[in-house]
Amino acid sequence: MGRAQQRLAAARTPPTGRALAASRRRGPRREAGVAVVEFGLILPLLLLLVFGMVEFSIALYDKAVITNASREAARAGVMYKVPPLTPAQITTVAQNYASTYLITFGTSTPVSVAVDQSSGTTTGQPLKVTLTYSYSGVGLGSIVTQLVGSVPISAVTTMNYE
Repeated sequence: MGRAQQRLAAARTPPTGRALAASRRRGPRREAGVAVVEFGLILPLLLLLVFGMVEFSIALYDKAVITNASREAARAGVMYKVPPLTPAQITTVAQNYASTYLITFGTSTPVSVAVDQSSGTTTGQPLKVTLTYSYSGVGLGSIVTQLVGSVPISAVTTMNYE
């Protein structure tokens, strides 16, 4: 048998003894822990990204609620009623809406409402409702707010009396 035929025959037969042990050490068993280490390195970044998206989504939702509360209060104030709603009644409409829909996770952060009827309550005159809310965050947001303070969210709606 020639050398080429011997090599071909050796390549076809499975390794035994020392060759078997050496091939096992070089194979997939050597890289078994690599995936765990890589996962351990990436997991904190992945969690930070996921919780950051959740935090941002809650803040964006609260901004939409504050905007809608401002709209609802202004709409209730400008609708034709005799007598027209007072600033205290308009404030109550805004606070009720905000307290119903805001995500606060148990914190009692009040919504401040400012109603401007300085032009009067006759048809065509503007009514301005301003809401301000301090978003304190949850999870990552609470850590950030401890460092830089709460994030103010505000909305202003101006409508004319009907």
